[in-house]
Amino acid sequence: MRCGPDPDKVFPNENIRSLCFIKNVITRPNIIVGDYTYYDDDGGAEDFEKHVTHHYEFIGDKLIIGKFCAIGKGVEFIMNGANHRMNSASTYPFNIMGGGWERVTPSLKDLPIKGDTVVGNDVWIGQNVTILPGVHIGDGAIIGANSVVSKDVQPYTVVGGNPIKLIRRRFDDGTTEFLLGLKWWDWSAEKIFKNLELLCSGDLSKLKTLK
Repeated sequence: MRCGPDPDKVFPNENIRSLCFIKNVITRPNIIVGDYTYYDDDGGAEDFEKHVTHHYEFIGDKLIIGKFCAIGKGVEFIMNGANHRMNSASTYPFNIMGGGWERVTPSLKDLPIKGDTVVGNDVWIGQNVTILPGVHIGDGAIIGANSVVSKDVQPYTVVGGNPIKLIRRRFDDGTTEFLLGLKWWDWSAEKIFKNLELLCSGDLSKLKTLK
């Protein structure tokens, strides 16, 4: 029985080649992406890794993206390798220019390393969003187009702007708690297929009756 698109295919719909399941094009060990998360870009969706910048293995930070996320064209994840030392007279990265300047190469403890960047499950990121190092975005969040995400985003909130500000909460606290506990993204493909209408309904009371 067919229960949706194959999560292990690069292009889930061969008729829409601008959209790819990201996990199937990842080559870097420090990027982890869940099933069904897609990037949409008619300029080359399969080149998603080009949009993860300043990401160096020696720093050790990871980009972790959950399942069923929708990521719009032009997104950029800026990782910790972009940071310069800030506790000295100059922030200029002399060491990477060579010519003897490498003698002032900073140690990792001299840099403002902010840890892993983590995107939850069922997150919608609009076009041309910039996500800064170490940010955590909660499950079910929505990031408006052209936003700069410089701080953590709470689950099931809508944020936007530069820097981001809270626009609204998608649901009341009780419904948010229910959805976070439901974790529908961890269901089997068969269970998701069976309950698609409930997952896509604006009447969440029906979903709450699900056994």
